[in-house]
Amino acid sequence: MAKFIPLSTPVFDENEKDNILNAISIGKLATSGDFIEGFEEAIQQRYQGIHASVLNSGTSAIHLALKLLGVVKGDEVMCQSLTFCATANPINYLGASPVFVDSEVNTWNICPENLSNAIQDRISKGKKPKAIIAVDLFGMPAKYDELTEISKNFNIPLIEDAAEAMGSSMNGRPCGTFGEFGIFSFNGNKIITTGGGGALLSANQKMVEKAKYYSIQARENYKYYVHNEVGFNYRMNNMSAAIGLAQIGKLDYKIEKRRSVYQHYQNLLSNIEGITFLDEPNGCFSNRWLSAILIDYKKTGFSNEDLRLALLNQNIESRYLWKPLHTQPSFKECLFYGNGVSENLFESGLCLPSSEDLSLLDQERMVDVIINLLNK
Repeated sequence: MAKFIPLSTPVFDENEKDNILNAISIGKLATSGDFIEGFEEAIQQRYQGIHASVLNSGTSAIHLALKLLGVVKGDEVMCQSLTFCATANPINYLGASPVFVDSEVNTWNICPENLSNAIQDRISKGKKPKAIIAVDLFGMPAKYDELTEISKNFNIPLIEDAAEAMGSSMNGRPCGTFGEFGIFSFNGNKIITTGGGGALLSANQKMVEKAKYYSIQARENYKYYVHNEVGFNYRMNNMSAAIGLAQIGKLDYKIEKRRSVYQHYQNLLSNIEGITFLDEPNGCFSNRWLSAILIDYKKTGFSNEDLRLALLNQNIESRYLWKPLHTQPSFKECLFYGNGVSENLFESGLCLPSSEDLSLLDQERMVDVIINLLNK
């Protein structure tokens, strides 16, 4: 059997190991310790003027952002459809309803025109949305020049789900800082990882402090346990933060390596008619967390599923783009505004292995699979 090539895998060195052993040696393993504060400080140093709370997942961060914005049962939240379910599930946690919005072709993210039309339609029906969630898909920034204007004009707060986009930017401004709140994920396959974890970002320090309060079961600072509100067990543990603190110092290097993987794919596949990439629009800088392609069946003679199976047969992992949430059974009752862009992307797209330690030889091995499919 040929060597297995995963979709996206973490890379560690002695720094992570040293931090973990340090946390163990001082007996600080749970939701208090110097590494938690150190990781938050490192994020805040990178994103000047932004405050951070590190949590056990990006999903938890979205949930707290919505709660802090006052989303309650019966509310509606505008949400990008082409994304992982974790973007929308927290809306349901609060008893609110997601209203899904289609993508546009330049970034594959939420379409400003469809979003504006959808908001006007909901307002005309007496249902002004309580928030907007945009996503930076696969590390590509959404169109925040337009989205922030929409948020301002309708006075609806924007949440930026930058779970996949740490280190990306638009016009020099980093992803995670465009909304009232920004979200990062440090899941096992992300560009930096804590095993499982996330962060909530905001320029509003009071909101971030409130998020920290909720993340420790809303425990009051008192001599015994007092809880005036219902909280959550969402705080990141010190062991995870120890890994994160070691990882964030290498973020720029990791981005450089991921972008190099993407560039190699472009170079290797540029002469194959019917395979296209998501280029960076003017002003956008993507961390290229995952390299994704679109396959035109009429030109190549094979589909994304054909390629996925051919790669799998060679022990190579690949993955479809996110299945649009408005087509998922769990969201079948939800409203959708769009014209089929996200569904077309899903039907033709495929994410290729993108780990930072992926070799050029391994990439050439994948291209050989594609060539063989073309020859058939």
